[in-house]
Amino acid sequence: MTEDLPEMRASDADRERVAEVLREAMAEGRLDMAEFQERLDSAYRARTQGELAPLVRDLPQGAGRPEPERPGRRRWTERFGGRPTSRSGVAVMGGFVRRGPWTAPRRFTGFAFWGGGEIDLREARFEDREVEIRCFAIMGGISVVVPEDAEVEVRGIGVMGGFDHNAVGAGEPGAPRVVVTGLAFWGGVGTERKPGEREPRRRREEKELRGQRGEPRDGEGPEDGHGRGHGHGRLH
Repeated sequence: MTEDLPEMRASDADRERVAEVLREAMAEGRLDMAEFQERLDSAYRARTQGELAPLVRDLPQGAGRPEPERPGRRRWTERFGGRPTSRSGVAVMGGFVRRGPWTAPRRFTGFAFWGGGEIDLREARFEDREVEIRCFAIMGGISVVVPEDAEVEVRGIGVMGGFDHNAVGAGEPGAPRVVVTGLAFWGGVGTERKPGEREPRRRREEKELRGQRGEPRDGEGPEDGHGRGHGHGRLH
């Protein structure tokens, strides 16, 4: 249809449909971050249907009509990009906190000397899919809180101190990758997975969707549907 009407003016809805196809393609690994950003910028600049069509022609749902999103499914791609809010935090006999809807840079540096810091990424946006959190705890401590679905790697070095590896593990497809590095000298750096403020609502929506499909809900047995399970386990 778009090839037949190349000069037809594109609407905001047309541009958003193409943007959604691009986000889905990046989440599935069909586009890398640079390709995604380039095509996304072109989509929002497009004035006609003919300019939009080539951006998704080589992707599934290339006509610009993505499959409906399942309720509660996390759209990580919508949280990538933007100018970092902060690139560092310093605590000298005090503390610092980065929490809430801030934008984490590709590399954030936290320093705590006789103090403490908290770096909470659960509600953050991310400048890129992979972020490095560099922590230097000298006779102090830094806590790094990550989303439950993130991929986490810890590479820090401890000297009469240490980095814990509680949150280390793989993430869901398209989720951010958080790499924790640095040095702990007579101090410690902790990592922890926690649900974000919106997680309880997301889980309720997914539970209701499974119920509508006739699938066992969390904690229900497959035969009688009565609660005999204990929910999902989670890294702590």
